[in-house]
Parts: sequence; C-alpha cells; structure tokens
Amino acid sequence: MPPQFVTGRPDLKDVKENSRKVAKIRGLPLRMIKNLGQTQTDEFLKLPITQQHTKLSFHNNCSFLQRTYKKVTVHGNRQDEAGELLQEEVELWSQDPVECVKELIGNPAFKADMDYSPARAYADHVGQHRVIDEMWTADWWSNKQKALPEGVTIAPIILSSDKTTLSQFQGNKSAWPVYMSIGNIAKAKRRQASAHATVLIGYLPADKCSLAGYRLFHHCMALLLHPLIAAGNDGVDMVCADSWICCVYPILAAYIADFPEQCLVACCKENCCPKCLVAAAERGDAQDSAMHDFESTKDILQRSLHQVHKGVFKDHLVRWCQQIIGEEEMDACFKAMPDYPGLHHFKKGISAVKQWTGSEHKEMQRVFIGLLTGAVPSWVLVVAHSILNFSYYVQLQIHMTDSLEGLQTALSVFYTNKDVLKELSIREHFNIPKLHQLMYYIQSITLFGAADGFNTELPERLHIDFAKDTYHASNKWDYEEQMVLWLQCQEAVFLQGAYLDWLAQEPLSAASVGCTVQNMYDSDLDSDSVPEETEAATPNTTSAERLQMMHILAKTPVHPHRSVQDIVTSHAVQSFIRKNLPGCTVVPGVQDHFDVYWQVVILSEGWYLIVAVAGLRVAQVRVIFSLPRQFGTYTRALTYIEWFTPFRTPDPAYGMRQVSRSSRHCCWNSAVIHVDEIIRPCHLIPKMGPSLSVAVSDAEVWFSLVQEKLLRMPNVTARLVQLLS
Repeated sequence: MPPQFVTGRPDLKDVKENSRKVAKIRGLPLRMIKNLGQTQTDEFLKLPITQQHTKLSFHNNCSFLQRTYKKVTVHGNRQDEAGELLQEEVELWSQDPVECVKELIGNPAFKADMDYSPARAYADHVGQHRVIDEMWTADWWSNKQKALPEGVTIAPIILSSDKTTLSQFQGNKSAWPVYMSIGNIAKAKRRQASAHATVLIGYLPADKCSLAGYRLFHHCMALLLHPLIAAGNDGVDMVCADSWICCVYPILAAYIADFPEQCLVACCKENCCPKCLVAAAERGDAQDSAMHDFESTKDILQRSLHQVHKGVFKDHLVRWCQQIIGEEEMDACFKAMPDYPGLHHFKKGISAVKQWTGSEHKEMQRVFIGLLTGAVPSWVLVVAHSILNFSYYVQLQIHMTDSLEGLQTALSVFYTNKDVLKELSIREHFNIPKLHQLMYYIQSITLFGAADGFNTELPERLHIDFAKDTYHASNKWDYEEQMVLWLQCQEAVFLQGAYLDWLAQEPLSAASVGCTVQNMYDSDLDSDSVPEETEAATPNTTSAERLQMMHILAKTPVHPHRSVQDIVTSHAVQSFIRKNLPGCTVVPGVQDHFDVYWQVVILSEGWYLIVAVAGLRVAQVRVIFSLPRQFGTYTRALTYIEWFTPFRTPDPAYGMRQVSRSSRHCCWNSAVIHVDEIIRPCHLIPKMGPSLSVAVSDAEVWFSLVQEKLLRMPNVTARLVQLLS
C-alpha cells in the first residue's frame, strides 16, 4: 500500500505541545548525569532496551575507558640497580580523528557555513584584485586539490594544542589537550566555542620539559593521528552536511600553537626559527633563508595573532619605549588619556599590571602611537608606527592585494629604521625569533587564508570547557579518567539536545511557511511583510529624513525643561544666548526652557563607515537639546558645539592628523547644528610631550566629526541658530 500524505498546515497547538514534550525529554539526560553514579550507569547500560535500541560499542564504563586511552611506556636516561633504563607507563587519552571529521563535516548545523571545494574570489570583474579570507580561497587547498582525483573533497585538518595548569594556587596538576577542526567550516563559526566546531581529540601526557618529554610528545602525536594516514591516502566516504555522500580526504593542513610548542613540533630549540634554517646572528635582517626539508614543519605551522600582540608589541616594543621615556612617565601618559566609550582606560598605568590578556594588548595598541607623540624621537615613532601598522594589517578578516602590500611595506619600514634603537643604546641586536617570524605571515595568509582563523585565543577559551571545568568536577585523584567520563556525558547531552532541537524545528518550519502564505493575502499586513512597498517608499524620503533615521534619541529627555542658566552652568556654554543681536525679532530669554538629552545613538551603515575625512571637521559636543514649543514645531534635534581647526596634513612619522581648538573674536568658535549632521564620534589624544607636567582632568570629553557646511533652516529656527551661535 503506498504511503498516504496529509496536506494542509499543521495545528499550532499540536506544534507547541510537541515542543514542550521535546523540552521535557531534553531535560531528562541533564538530570540523569547529575544524579546517577557509575553503578547506576552500568545498570542502565545492561538493560535489554538499551542494548537492543542503542547498540553502543561499549557495555559499561570500564569498556568505554579501554577504548579511549592507551598505555605508553616512557624510557628515561637513568639506570636502575640492574643497569637497565628506568621506565614509566603514562596514559594517552584519545578518540579517532577520522570519526571526528565525519561528525564535523556531516553536522547539519554547519550546512550554511560549509564549503567543499576551493575557489578564487576577486573584488572586481576583471580579476585583478584577489580576495583571501576563508581557507578555501587560499592557495594550499587549490594546490592539494589538483593532485587528487576529480570529484573528491578535501577536509583540511586544523590542529591546536596548548599545555595548561589545572590546579589553583598550589599543586602541579596540568593537562595537555589537543583540539581539531576542519577548514571546510567558515572561520567565524569555528571561532564560536558554543558551536562545537572545534572538538577535543585527546589528552597528551603532561610530562616535564626534557628530552624524554619531547620524544614522548612526538610519539603520542603519532599514535593520536595514525588513523589519518590511511584516510588521507585512500579517502573515506562520508555523509556531508548537505546530505550528499562524498569521498573525503582528511589532510593535515595547519597546526596552531604558541612559539614554544611550534619549536617543539619543529624539533628545534626555542632560540631558533621553526620554519627556516637562519643563523642566530642573522635573524635581525630581512633576508630569505633555506627552509626545513620536512614538509610538516615547513607549511603547517601557523603564525598566531597572540604572538604579534604579546610577543612583539608587549614584550618588545612597549619595553623599548619605556626605556626611552621612563616607566613613570608612560604610566602618567596612560592615566591622562581622555575617556572614550568602548575604549579601555588604564587609570593606574600599565606598570602595575601583572597578568595581561589579549584584549588589553589590543586596547594599548589603540592609543599607543598618540601617547608616544612628542615623547620619543621621530624615528622611534616611525619604528613603533610600522609595528602597529603590521599588527592591524595582519588582523584583517579579509585580505586583498593592497593589504598584503601594506603588510610588506610596514615590515620593510621597520627593518629600515630599527637601527635607531641601537643608536639610543636600547638594543644591541635584533636577533629575536618572534621578530624574525614576522616575515612569514604573508606566506601563511596566502597559503591558508586570513590569520584570524588561526588564533590561539580559541584553544585558550576551550581550556575552560575541556580542561579546567572538567578537572574541578573530579575528586582531583586519577582526574584524567574522571574528566573523560564527565566530558562523555556532557557531549552525549549536547548531541541529544541538538538532535531534539532539530526535530522540533521541522514542524515549526512548516507552520511558519503556512502562516507566511496565509499572511500574504491578509489585509492588515506589517511593514516587514511587504518588502517591495517598503523599498519603493524609501527613495521618496528626503535626504534629511534618511539621515534622521540613522540618529536615535531617547523618547524622553533625560533633563526636561532645563533653564538657560542651568545649561550654561552644567555644560560650560557661556554664549548659549546673546541678546540685542541686530535683525532678530525673536530672542530667547532666561525664562525659556529646553529639553536636554544625554546622548545620541548613531547607526553606522553604508558610507558612514568610510574612514576618509574629506569634508569633515572635529567639534566638541556641549549639549544636545530640542526647541521649546513657543518657537514653533521643529522635529529635528539640535546640538551646541565648539569647533576645532580643520585637519592638517598627516604627519609623515606616524600618519596622524593634528587639530586644535578654533577661536573667534577671542572666544571659542561655536555653532548650533542639527544632530543628524554628526557623522561619527572620534577620540582626540592630547599631545603629551617629553614630560607630562600639566594635570589633565578625568572628565569625559565628547568629540564628533560633523559635516563642514552651513545650515539653512526656515523662519524662526534660522534666527535662533544665529542667536545661539
């Protein structure tokens, strides 16, 4: 009998009831793993219904653990009484990386973020300006694809490892997790820890740093990745996220690690380069050297953004500048930096900070060049500017030909002017391995894509979920076994919950489609239901109305009905009202009251994101207000500003423009403009000089970039602007 299909829209009541049932079912595993111990778990696995319907590869906790760890024998360099080398057995906890690749490439949650073949992207139709962002737009994937049969798919394996400490305050408990992801998944999805696009494939023995420990690392990594050899040579049929079955070749492409582990993988000392054979005395020069012979360390080792922020900027550039201007003087400059929304203010300086984070390094970089202006010689400023230019170029999520040329230019400027630090007796040489590795960022970006997809911040974040939280859930004795069991339960709950969510979305999507079809014929439509009418109505709006849509004020003013005297006192607006102006018939007096707003929200879209400053001018916003009713109905809010001078030519040493306050008739040059004439806020940094002797207040100062043009307002409003300006 053929199957029967029921047409029509599902009942929303049934859909909601099923969703509630799914939610209850999903909460059951969460309660089970919290309330059931090992004995109860074994009894559950021995139930006939569990064995018949689940068909697990293990029947109790012991058999599960036997499948996930191996005993590895380590031979030391000391002998016992019998003259034999001492040995010790350690545990390697692992899971099959090929099975992890199947899970990642077949996860339907990644369907919209998955790609299966290399591609070339260009910013123009001619194909002259190439775009490199994701891994499939770079050269490594396309070069490997040419060597494989037609129609197959490559799964670029991205490994990362980082040894971390588990015990707090005291103790020597540590773990060495190894994570894996694939380059088919978009880098934005891989960076999300909650997306589970990067999985844990094993715990390495956390041995001490010794020759035997280094050999143990390579031996365990060989055991851990051994299943990838056959799969990478012959290919494996896998069900992909788009429900197609493809022959997938999992090939190791990238290894993300900090500098010590890069040297460990490359089998070299930490004072050597893990990619090339450059001599120690020649690392400070920009010259090409012979690469390592073995392919694994020549291509897969990735340069980390953390290495630029901390290894180059914080550990070297900041220290050099502190030696020039003094530690106390640099702290005073950071303290005197004006506040700005979204900008970290180092109120106590930087010398007292002992533990730094990656975000704090980035916040220092945002103000560092302005802080050094006038405090260090101009050639030192050129060196600092080149390093920060390199740092900002390498952080770009999308690279083009111009950005790669900018990277090379910044690096060339640094190598050309770095000898000024020798002349100031700051450095004797530049044979620094991390500085030398800046030469290979362009090569890595061209081969594997933008550097933000290969950052060590994600593995450090995953340490919380896969190492630290799991350790604290154990009894701190034989903790690795308990950590694996705890992670197994957590992963089972996550997979079950994701599956139930996927089931719950199926009927909901059908219901939403039915509702959408029905609403297309309803008379009371929302504005979002008819996009054609909305788009057609937008071009009919005036330019001023479109600008007003980008500026949002509070519905209710923070300070309603403020008198003129309060405005003058609170906002330092001395010339808010000028009496007896010729030709004015309406003059606001002290009895008038204005509604004052605290802030305006500017939504940056389209051309508002352009960095060019042509036609713009800096002004300080003193007060945002609206006109009283006695002056007529006028919906556009106004703001009282004080102008700064036009932008000067950028300084050749550091590329920043200088401005100063504009005066007129021995007073500050002020004006009243529309709020929607403000393009974007900006942050002005005071020129510090060689010594900071003038006290700078901690009050917040707001500056904005506004359009430099005259305002034309009708009737009474125009006269009021003349009075207030």
